Amino acid sequence: MHFETSATEEPAAARGAVAIITNRRGELLLHLRDDLPTIAWPDHWSLLGGGCDPGESPAAAIVRELDEEAGLTAGNLTELFETCDQHGSGQIITFFAGAWDGDETRLPLAEGIKLQFFAPEHLDILTIPPYIRAGIHRHLAARPS
Repeated sequence: MHFETSATEEPAAARGAVAIITNRRGELLLHLRDDLPTIAWPDHWSLLGGGCDPGESPAAAIVRELDEEAGLTAGNLTELFETCDQHGSGQIITFFAGAWDGDETRLPLAEGIKLQFFAPEHLDILTIPPYIRAGIHRHLAARPS
């Protein structure tokens, strides 16, 4: 028998998800990543999140990652947009927004160094991956005044 293949299937791009979590004061919850050379964006402030497991949707991944990394259940998680972390993991990242009011220092941090809420006007002094900074600015610009 003869089989023809007209197109070679490309493997699906790796995917991930992050969450812009805000409190009632409008501050954003950021995560200081470990300073390990084996991870993307070591020693940078980022958003909570991570890679999708095989067959897992970004929506399911962000719920799992928030729980695994910080024991956090955010309210009203809403999918925002996708972007690519082209200078780090190479993943297609889905951004989500959610709300949580609480003391971030009491969360059981399982990865990274620290969680901290920051007012948006203080983000410029932090070392943040470019795609995360762009995503945060995009989200803040789209919010109603």
